[in-house]
Amino acid sequence: MASTASSSSVFSAFDKDGDGKVSAAELGDCMAAALGEDVSEEEAAAILAMADTDGDGLLDHDEFLGLFGQPEEEEMRIRCLREAFDVYAAEETTVITPASLRRTLRRLGSQHQQLRVEDCRAMICRFDLDGDGVLSFDEFRVMMLMA
Repeated sequence: MASTASSSSVFSAFDKDGDGKVSAAELGDCMAAALGEDVSEEEAAAILAMADTDGDGLLDHDEFLGLFGQPEEEEMRIRCLREAFDVYAAEETTVITPASLRRTLRRLGSQHQQLRVEDCRAMICRFDLDGDGVLSFDEFRVMMLMA
């Protein structure tokens, strides 16, 4: 399971008003920002309802983590995601930078040969929840959840 600090930072990025709960509107706004397209209130509410175990219409931290799966499934999912993340992450850091994304995509196929660092920066920006210009593993997890 993700560390408490890292899962808390992702939760905080979604909890825009800082009340300790994620509403359907907050969930929809973050998903829209990450996906680059509008997410209807109904879609966000449906996703929220899947993890809202106490039925209050909001996600607390534990319910939010429930969106990522059960502990046993989550452990396997995290291992697989970590392997995928490590393919893209810069060798000298533990984040995906525009340059490391470009380098990896170029290695994966000829269709990416013309890709510029600016293109990769734009791709990262869509899922960069803390605005630091790179993707952490937790941001990568959120991106994969929304894919």
